[in-house]
Amino acid sequence: MADPGWKRQGYSVGAMRDLARRALPRPVFDFADGAAEDERTLRRNEAAWGEMDFLPRPLNGTTARDLSVELFGRKLALPVIIGPTGLSGLLWPGGELAAARAAAGAGTAFCLSHASVCRLEELPRIGDAPRWMQVFVYRERDFTGEFVSRAEAAGYDALVLTIDNQMTGNRERDLRNGFTIPPRFKAADIAGMAMKAPWLLRMRTTIPKVTFANYVRPGKPTDLKSLAQQMNSLLDPSLSWRDVAWLRGLWKKPFILKGILHPEEARMAVEHGVDAIIVSNHGGRQLDGAISGADALPAIVDAVAGRIPILVDGGLRRGADVVRAIALGARAALIARPQLFGLAVAGEAGVAHVLDIFRREIDRTLGLLGVASLADLDRSYLSIRKDKTA
Repeated sequence: MADPGWKRQGYSVGAMRDLARRALPRPVFDFADGAAEDERTLRRNEAAWGEMDFLPRPLNGTTARDLSVELFGRKLALPVIIGPTGLSGLLWPGGELAAARAAAGAGTAFCLSHASVCRLEELPRIGDAPRWMQVFVYRERDFTGEFVSRAEAAGYDALVLTIDNQMTGNRERDLRNGFTIPPRFKAADIAGMAMKAPWLLRMRTTIPKVTFANYVRPGKPTDLKSLAQQMNSLLDPSLSWRDVAWLRGLWKKPFILKGILHPEEARMAVEHGVDAIIVSNHGGRQLDGAISGADALPAIVDAVAGRIPILVDGGLRRGADVVRAIALGARAALIARPQLFGLAVAGEAGVAHVLDIFRREIDRTLGLLGVASLADLDRSYLSIRKDKTA
């Protein structure tokens, strides 16, 4: 059970992060919270949104605000989508399913990670919320093709190809902590576990069974370590536009590219029949020093010129950040760490609370801007500082 006072204490995404840090063993928290190398991109992701000031028009005031957006012919009640995060089940039992239920309750979409603890076939039981499936392109293309076939058979609404994972990022917090898959705690970690008793009680029967469920095959090792090694060996640095075209041919529903940062790649995505792109640097967990989503977004919006929807992730910690993203031209935003913080604190209820924080903050920001609908936002509501530094 979560601390009964968590809702009062978790008044913002930042406050939920503090609660998650207290709830989780340090190696597990750092696995979710950390990024690559010096974490420069992680910090930049968050800071860049704050370098765009608002230009409110309060005399256009409105008594009600419309927070809905349309994407692939479906209306989302909230422009905040839960992005793919691997091994959510390390933070809370059945973590992915809990987060998916919270997304469905908030009227928004959920993207399942290829590296989920649950099998992708389990997610459709949650209900009729939009369900997206993340895939990677592997050296064994048949392995990727199998994921696509399974997602189609399970009724997923969209396929998300993540393209910035050709090699595994160097996540030095995990190295410092000696964090492994599966986690093995050092003596100092175990000594501090008394402070994490609720997490230990929740996970005591779950951790030994945690695995990459989508990769389990009959007659093959099923332990987390073996499957992690298999996944890493399959990563393919030769990923190219030929693979995008191949997947586009296999998948007939909305097809999304995640990991676009360059305007030219955005233009090429349109030419290759991609239905939407996600401007993303993988939360700073891959290439440290990559441009932030906030900094990359304007040029990509200009390059795409409204031909397909643009989504963005990375560093969005306030509803105001989501409003900034939409004013720049994004259709909606994805969150990863914020929903993990909620999951670590209170499971499904915690993720629902995080989504509600975003909802309330977006609504308040629109009201103070004098904007009745997200559709009314454009760059005229922003003043981008001239002294921005990376």
